[in-house]
Amino acid sequence: MPVNTQQFENESYLNLETYRKNNYPIVTPVWFILKDNDIFVVTKEKTGKVKRLKNNNVVRVAPCNYRGASKGTWVTGTAHFVDSQETSDILKMRGKKYGIKAKIASLLSIRKGNYVVIAVQV
Repeated sequence: MPVNTQQFENESYLNLETYRKNNYPIVTPVWFILKDNDIFVVTKEKTGKVKRLKNNNVVRVAPCNYRGASKGTWVTGTAHFVDSQETSDILKMRGKKYGIKAKIASLLSIRKGNYVVIAVQV
């Protein structure tokens, strides 16, 4: 695994920094999956991070705790949305990694639309 993703291997959360149209950074702690040296974040289509990524695909990521306190080095990358076939694979991997917490989160965010998977390449 490249040096850039090694710090994420045994972590549950990462800070995802996305940017508003005026380049103001917004940092959000999120769950993630590592697969083939890419970082995948599952979210819903009506969230702010999806809107911001449609305008600017440059991101920064760093491992963190559940409150967003950084635990590692920030790494710059680019993000894109993955296709529906890969989305189902990532959702299964997220279910394995986070278990019952992922099911509860799905129920709590049901009004935010369908799932979207963001791939971050660092």
